[in-house]
Formats: sequence, C-alpha cells, structure tokens
Amino acid sequence: MNYVDLYKSGELLQRVRESYRRLSACDLCPHDCGINRIKGERGICGSGLKPKIASANVHRGEEPPISGTKGSGTIFLSGCSLKCVFCQNFPISQFGNGEELTTSELAARMLKLQKQRAHNINFVTPTHYLPQILAALWLVIPEGFSLPIVWNSSGYEKVDVLQLLDGVVDLYLPDMKYSDDVPAVEVSSAPGYCRINRAAVLEMLRQVGQLQVDEHGIAVRGMIIRHLVLPEGRAGSLETLPWIAENCGRETNIALMSQYFPAHKASEIDGMNRPLTHDEYDAAVEALEEAGLENGWVQDLDDERGAV
Repeated sequence: MNYVDLYKSGELLQRVRESYRRLSACDLCPHDCGINRIKGERGICGSGLKPKIASANVHRGEEPPISGTKGSGTIFLSGCSLKCVFCQNFPISQFGNGEELTTSELAARMLKLQKQRAHNINFVTPTHYLPQILAALWLVIPEGFSLPIVWNSSGYEKVDVLQLLDGVVDLYLPDMKYSDDVPAVEVSSAPGYCRINRAAVLEMLRQVGQLQVDEHGIAVRGMIIRHLVLPEGRAGSLETLPWIAENCGRETNIALMSQYFPAHKASEIDGMNRPLTHDEYDAAVEALEEAGLENGWVQDLDDERGAV
C-alpha cells in the first residue's frame, strides 16, 4: 500500500488526526516532553504547531541514487530532537533559523519541487513535524503529487511513531550515530540512543526493505544508513557496522562519511576539537569491509564520494 492508497481509503486522514492529537502532550520523539504544542508550548526540539523550514530547494549533494541526475527536492526542517555539539547545520537545528509556514504553504513547496522535476521530496530532520508533513501530503495528493518521500533523520525515532509512516515513506535515510549511550548523551543529549536507534532502523527496514533503484539508478524504495565517523572512535564504528551486517543484512547500503569537523561547540571538547584523521577513517573502512558490507559509498577526507 502506498500513500495514494492510504489517501483513498481514508487511512491517511486518520493518521493526520492521530498524529496531531499527540501534539497536545507531545511524544513524537524519545524525549517524550509531554508539552502542549497546540497551545504554543515548546520542548527540546524548540518546535511549535506550525512547520518551520530553513529551505526547500533541489539539492544534488546526497547519495547518487537520491540526487540522481535532476536532484533531490530537499526540505530542511528547523529544530531538532538532538543537541549534537558538532552539528554542521546548527543555525537551523539548534538556533531554529527558518520560516514558519502553514501546512498549505508546505504543500505548495512540495508541488513546486515536483514541477522542478526533482526525483523525490527529501524531508531533512523531520520527526518533530511528522503531523504537519502528513497533513501537507494529504493536501498535495489530489493535486497530482506523485514523488517518492525520503525520511532523512537522525535515527532517534520511536517505533510506534514510525508506524504512522508505513506506506507513506518510500525511502528511509537514517543516521546510526553511536553504539554506546555514554557518547550519545555527552555529545548529542540523546539518552538510550543505541537501543532506540537500532529498533528504529529495523522498523524502517521492515517497512521498505533494501534499496531498490529504477533502470536509471534512481532510488524508488528502500533504506540507506548513514554513519558519520567521529574522532577517537566516539561513533562506535567498529561495533555499529558489524551490527548492521548481522541484523539488517550484508546487502544493506551504507554511506560511510568522513566529513566531520569541529563545528558548533565541538571546538570546546577535548578529542573533538580537531578534524578526523586518516587512521581513524581507515579503521572504519576496514571494519566496513570486514563486516562484508559491499553496497554503498565511502568518502575521501576531501569529501568526495566513491562507490564501495
């Protein structure tokens, strides 16, 4: 079942209503703030009732099957449920820079990106605006919207919330940031990240399966896991990559990223106040190979992507 089927059956509207009800004591992310966003209260993510975006443009810097030849219709949502000290997009995620919209205006941005011939609509850091995104989708389907939906998230997601996206999202692009909760809390203020993240990734895989591409190599369905290698092994790459192989399958597509640099507050933290070294990234690449994960992409430290 896809989102058009969900719309026709009335199920999509039910999910819109259910997700909006959750905003009255918000529990959309694992922090379970319990605040009333309908009345304007704001929790850890800093988000209110209306969706807020930093940009909505055709983006060509994603993994090749996502960006393709025409680009990904990328919508950057403001705010975030994590507080990563190294976030490269901190003006958006931490300071909440952006433009507040109505759901109708968000729907219009989606249709505009479709008219610009983007391959997909790519919602970046979307979890805290799930109800508004579902509502915007409900509005655009009668207008002829038909692009795949990409859910580009931190991976700090609740399974029961992800189930509201079953049949809605075509492509999941989650992070797997940590294999240990100590750095998850110290670096990203994300208690329980490891357990929560792994359960979320398995739910995403259940919904969409492994990556599928069309005859032109453009992603149409499936999952790509992103893993950013951090200095001093803080990301737990040597544990995370074997876990993916064993639990998700060696055919899983991995984007192993080397683009860390001490952005935002990272320059104040010992061990994170420097770029990644070649030895640190090479160790992660070796772990990737030893785990038998042959599908996906690695990066040079110069930020050039190449196929595994």
